[in-house]
Amino acid sequence: MTQVKLFLPLAAEQKSAQVTDWSGRIGWVVGLLIFIALIYWLMRQGWKWRGSIQSGLPDLLPVPETGGAVRLSMTGRYHGSTTAGHWLDRIVAHGLGARSRVELTLTDAGLEVVRPGANDFFVPAEHLREARLDKGIAGKVLAEGGLLIITWQHGDTLLDSGFRSDRSAEQAVWVEAVNALRPAGTSDHAVNTAAIGTATTTTTQKGAS
Repeated sequence: MTQVKLFLPLAAEQKSAQVTDWSGRIGWVVGLLIFIALIYWLMRQGWKWRGSIQSGLPDLLPVPETGGAVRLSMTGRYHGSTTAGHWLDRIVAHGLGARSRVELTLTDAGLEVVRPGANDFFVPAEHLREARLDKGIAGKVLAEGGLLIITWQHGDTLLDSGFRSDRSAEQAVWVEAVNALRPAGTSDHAVNTAAIGTATTTTTQKGAS
């Protein structure tokens, strides 16, 4: 009888401990969810803020119905756009910040960028400035040479757009083809100098505001 009396308080204690433990776990999970929601909200606010300061960028050109003779085409992923030469300065205006699947077509008229579920756009041949292989853009990092980066003029701003082909071996061919299509007299050095000048001007304007 004495053993039963001793066992009952012990069992009650264990049951109480289990209830207290579940309460702590629930509180921890709720706290974690609140933290995640806060981070998500801050990211959305930062995205909106970045979009507002980039509102001066002109609208994207639509993909033309007839774009001339096709030189190359590929499927893959679009990984974002940044200010040229600044791989972390993401551009979010006009949907350029949304990563997506992509179908790229290079024609005599320019570059057609078709993105299922996101904004399509067109870069006229005269706005193409450079193509190269690189490893990172807009916070996305791959192996060296894993990204096809195309630099193009949009209004007064030079942009870098990053693409990853489903067949990575063909990206080197794209570099040659885009660089052959860009306007005569546009050298890599001129592109880099213009990109630095544009970025400096943008930074100065932000600081002044």
